[in-house]
Amino acid sequence: MALRAVGARWFELLTAREGLAAVLRCLAGTGVVELQSHTDVSGAHVLPQLRAALDEYRQLAQRYAPYWPGRNAAGLLGEERRKAPEQLAAEALGRLRAWSAAAGPLVERLRQLDYERSELGPLDQLLARRELPLPDLARFSNCGPVLASRAYELANETGALAIPSGVLTERASGAGGSFLLALGVAEQVAVFDDYLGTLKARRLTLPRELPPQREAARAWIAARSAAITDDSRRLQVELGRLHEAHGIGAALAAIDFIEWLVKQVPELTVTENFAWVTGWTSDATGARIEAALRHAALQYLLRFVEPPAGLARPVVLRNPRWLQPFELFCRLLGMPAEGEADPSLVLAVVAPLLFGFMFGDVGQGAVLIAVGLALRRRYPAVALLIPGGAAAVAFGFAFGSIFSRDDVLRALWMRPIDDPLLLLETSLLFGAGVILLGLLLEAVQHFWGGRGRSWWLTRAGLDCGYLALLGRALGKPTLGLLPLGLLWCWSGAAAAAPAGQRLRHFGAAVGESVETLLQLLVNTISFVRVGAFALAHAGLAAAIGGIVAGIESRPLAWAALAIGNLLVIAIEGLVVGIQTTRLILFEFFIRFLKAAGRPFRPLPLPSSPPHV
Repeated sequence: MALRAVGARWFELLTAREGLAAVLRCLAGTGVVELQSHTDVSGAHVLPQLRAALDEYRQLAQRYAPYWPGRNAAGLLGEERRKAPEQLAAEALGRLRAWSAAAGPLVERLRQLDYERSELGPLDQLLARRELPLPDLARFSNCGPVLASRAYELANETGALAIPSGVLTERASGAGGSFLLALGVAEQVAVFDDYLGTLKARRLTLPRELPPQREAARAWIAARSAAITDDSRRLQVELGRLHEAHGIGAALAAIDFIEWLVKQVPELTVTENFAWVTGWTSDATGARIEAALRHAALQYLLRFVEPPAGLARPVVLRNPRWLQPFELFCRLLGMPAEGEADPSLVLAVVAPLLFGFMFGDVGQGAVLIAVGLALRRRYPAVALLIPGGAAAVAFGFAFGSIFSRDDVLRALWMRPIDDPLLLLETSLLFGAGVILLGLLLEAVQHFWGGRGRSWWLTRAGLDCGYLALLGRALGKPTLGLLPLGLLWCWSGAAAAAPAGQRLRHFGAAVGESVETLLQLLVNTISFVRVGAFALAHAGLAAAIGGIVAGIESRPLAWAALAIGNLLVIAIEGLVVGIQTTRLILFEFFIRFLKAAGRPFRPLPLPSSPPHV
């Protein structure tokens, strides 16, 4: 845990070209590496080969992906250690080509069986419609060449049809679907086909083997469906043998790895025999990287040096897991630059206090804690509800409020509605404390950046002026320190200016100091809204209590109390959360945070996406 944002460390790693794929996967597994190329000699001649292999793979996937097995990533690890990426891609494609040549007829037969099964289902539904009179199905399906017969499944919204004069039809509509039989002159039936196609009707296939009677035809469909299922299972078993014989699971895992390589990895320095991997790491000592490489038994040379000139160093926030949710606030503005303060530790105190003060209720705070605990793994940002809810519980005891009722607990401090002025004054003092924290962090950043003298000459005087105004607001005779602080700031700006420009810097300091003090006062007064929202929360609680008290039925009263509390938690909880975020971003961060840093983006692990 550190109050100061730090830059990532530059590393350079030399490995054999055939071990590049294994090294990259190993580095991704550490979660502490971001790759970045910096040399003119690159692997640009390798990437086109990999992209061409991926293009061929996608063409095969369009035809065969539904019939491929799952990836066998475990079987790929040994291959990675011995082969260069382009060799890995070529061998994986070779396996897929050989498999497609052997499995092509099986896949084509499976497609035919799947299509036949899809046609038999609607046909059986048609035959199940007892209200639809059927002709001799054998003659109906085999008529021609002058006449033509059709069976259609109509879309549910199909209304009246424009039927050609030379076509006879019989239609049945209902919950089981809408079907149509048609018989007529072949030319007019063809026109009718086109017309029904525009209405999204589906033409059903009428097998020539279909028996003439309804029940016999349904029995034939059931027998044929069972035969299709048996044939499909047999073909799937044969496909499984081919998958195993050609190592398709490992081949697909290799292709996934190559796809990840092309997408995530920059153009690395690659020669005929060696590969040069460069980038950034959040591992301050390098121990995690070296341990992972040694555990994988990889050959490498690793060094940590100063980064090349002109590269933007990514920034790392070193916070424990319990503190990481509070990083969300500064990430809303950006990333602190190297040498700026990481306010996460301060926010772990300030943000819950702000939220809890505005949302003080023991029961409602406990509900927020429960929600945060239940959802924090799926939605990490929701973990902020846990400290916020805990602060709401604490202020709930202070205000004597539990589930919008103030007649159960004794207030340990005060009831907001009974003493609103004290509530507003407290929020104002709390805001002043937050502003002072921001000014303190600004001073610390000046010293970190070697600009301590500049702070002493200028900003220190302004901060003294602000303290003088705060002391006067508290009834202390400190207003006389205000001109001293301003004079300190103005004279310091003039003293720090080059000779011949001191008068100009003195005038600029006068205007800037007045503007800054006004901003500080406005920022401080903005915290009055904290007390105002606490009063609003107490007012809503009183309104709910009044409604409940007016309901004579005890069950209805409990129901009204539950609904009222749920509305307060959902609506006011959201509003208070927004106000807390606003005060932090625009009243606290504005004093010290520039957020000009570049975030550290670890190299993600290769995954096995679903078939395309």
